[in-house]
Amino acid sequence: MVDSLTSDDELRRLRDRLGATAWRNIVVLTGAGISVASGLPTYRGPGGLWTRPEAEEVPDAAMMARDPSRVWSLFGPLRRPLQAAKPNAAHVALAQWQARSSPGRTFTLVTQNVDGLHTRAGSRDVVELHGSLLHTRCSNPECGTTPFEDPQEHLQAPPCERCGQALRPDITLFNEPLPVDAEWAAKRALRECDLFLAVGTSGTVAPASHFVRGAKYAGAWTLLLNLTPMQPRHPDFDHEVLGRAEELLPFLLSG
Repeated sequence: MVDSLTSDDELRRLRDRLGATAWRNIVVLTGAGISVASGLPTYRGPGGLWTRPEAEEVPDAAMMARDPSRVWSLFGPLRRPLQAAKPNAAHVALAQWQARSSPGRTFTLVTQNVDGLHTRAGSRDVVELHGSLLHTRCSNPECGTTPFEDPQEHLQAPPCERCGQALRPDITLFNEPLPVDAEWAAKRALRECDLFLAVGTSGTVAPASHFVRGAKYAGAWTLLLNLTPMQPRHPDFDHEVLGRAEELLPFLLSG
């Protein structure tokens, strides 16, 4: 396969193992690398969002409290490319793999991405650890306004119609806790996981970076598919495959 440091024979063996019917509880974790072929940048790779001059200050909880319009100036312009992006072959391969799941098998797709491409590709019940950039919510936790779809590229923080406080993108910023429901769903799936597949993730952002350890503790076989090697290599991954997700996943999940 193109750009892979794994031989064709090894890839065929991995495909056969992934296609085995013995797996009962599959957990897939995806990061920004899976959406590169859809025209979306990563966060820390070459040309990544957090390597750009305008993002010298990382958007975190303190920025949101201090200057919500600054948060919108970073994330608002990303809504247009997200809406224009289409699921690529990697997203589709995962959706089709889930659709072929046999009765009695659980399949949990957990993503760090905020682009919504897994759902648009047909994946069901996606656990969005970091929320959705195409949704907006009130910054006031006491307001009670339900997050809503919002295609607008706000550059200034609009006020909430209910309480008057600033609206914000419905995403998890640095130094903010994960959505309770999403974190609970991910950790519950990991407790019984027997196959853990991570795709396109740097493995540096907690708590998702620790999920492979939880899967390994549960006795799972663990596989990382990424464009570049994880540095340092995580000891809890049994196998690392290097290459483009949109080329490798359709092959590996076709068994």
